[in-house]
Amino acid sequence: MKIVIKRAYEPAEKSDGYRVLVDRLWPRGVKKENLALDEWCKDIAPSTELREWFKHDPEKFKEFTVRYEHELKKSKAPQELLERAGKAATITLIYAAHDTEHNHAKVLQAYLEDLV
Repeated sequence: MKIVIKRAYEPAEKSDGYRVLVDRLWPRGVKKENLALDEWCKDIAPSTELREWFKHDPEKFKEFTVRYEHELKKSKAPQELLERAGKAATITLIYAAHDTEHNHAKVLQAYLEDLV
């Protein structure tokens, strides 16, 4: 199983496989029908408190990663997501953050890859 990430503002493609929105909030300016989602998994997103602390500050990313991984370890959501995706060859994690290097989807991608 391949796990990839993609911004919500990029077009859906057949090669995306199982598409999952992994943000707690709906992406601004995006219509639901344009995302072509298989599911919206709010439970796998960082907690509101962690998200508000991080504020997408690259200097906080290392500590954010530690804290978010801690939240993921305490949650059943990552394993349940993999189960729902079933035998999909690809899972595409959809996120809205502008920063493509310092965001929760990158952390989640690595975490899920370790579970597969």
